[in-house]
This record gives sequence, structure tokens and C-alpha cells, in this order.
Amino acid sequence: MDTDHEARRSSDVPPTHPGAILREIVLPGLDVSKSQFARDLGIGRQTLYDLLQENGAVTPEMAVRLGTALGTTAKMWLNLQTEFDLWHARKQMDLSEIQRIARDAWIGEPGDLETR
Repeated sequence: MDTDHEARRSSDVPPTHPGAILREIVLPGLDVSKSQFARDLGIGRQTLYDLLQENGAVTPEMAVRLGTALGTTAKMWLNLQTEFDLWHARKQMDLSEIQRIARDAWIGEPGDLETR
């Protein structure tokens, strides 16, 4: 199911990788070296460099670290990574052989999922 944000985004323009946001927006405003930022996050420099170069992904653990250090939420960082990953997955996958299953066949009654 597409969110309102996904519906507004052009399908030809990929979402920004969270590493690019860190590299282009966050770090320049912090007045701290990349090495110090890595130490502040409790991660290795190479882990941070990989993320900044968009060769690494924001994991749940990294999202918690970023959210805590930057006064944001872990969910925000995970959502950025998820949007990026989903866009690329949709572009790379061939879904032509997958047939839609009727919604009623798997949704059931309201509250069914809570009792399983």
C-alpha cells in the first residue's frame, strides 16, 4: 500500500540515502570531524564512512545511535532507509509473474491478527 508520501514522489527519482543526508546536511552543521562523530556514535570510522558514501545501510541499531546522538528518532532514520531500499527493490524486481491474492482471503475479520 502506498503512503501519501510515496504517491507524491516521482517514481523516477530515488529517495535520498540517509548517508547522503548525514554527509550533506547533518555533519556540516555539527562542527565535528567524521572520526569524532564515529566515536560519539560508538562505531568504527569505516562503518561511518561506508554509510556516508552510501555503501552501508542504517540498521535498527544505527538508527537508535543516530536518533540518540542527534536528538531525532530512530524511526525517522529507519524510515529514510526503508524508503530508499523499497524504491530500489521496486526498480530491480520483475513482478509480472506475481498474481494478486484477494484481500479478503488473508485479512479476515478485524482483530484476527491480534489473537494469533
